[in-house]
Amino acid sequence: MAPKKIDFESWSLDELWALHGEISGILSARIRAEKGELEKRLAVLSHGTIIADDLGDLQPSGKPRRNYPRVLPKYRNPQTSETWSGRGKRPRWLVAAVKSGRKIEEFRISEAGTKARQRA
Repeated sequence: MAPKKIDFESWSLDELWALHGEISGILSARIRAEKGELEKRLAVLSHGTIIADDLGDLQPSGKPRRNYPRVLPKYRNPQTSETWSGRGKRPRWLVAAVKSGRKIEEFRISEAGTKARQRA
């Protein structure tokens, strides 16, 4: 069943203004309600962020991040002295060197140097 088409052209100016006022009131109430709901959702989301910021990490849960021991570098770029611990993705300089035919062990930092750094 199709809704009836209203002929607004036949309405008087007072009737149109009254309808305009009624529609504006309804729209403002709905917009305020929607804004209130969005502000509540935002408060919940920002509250989780505040908790994470207070803990010093970006995890939204209240559980603190595990402390991992510092890992000393195992490989060094002789040209720029950049280092890599051997964890994570290989650095570009090492990938390029291996592709050019060099062996990864050529870039390994000697154990004697590592022991001296550990004492320091």
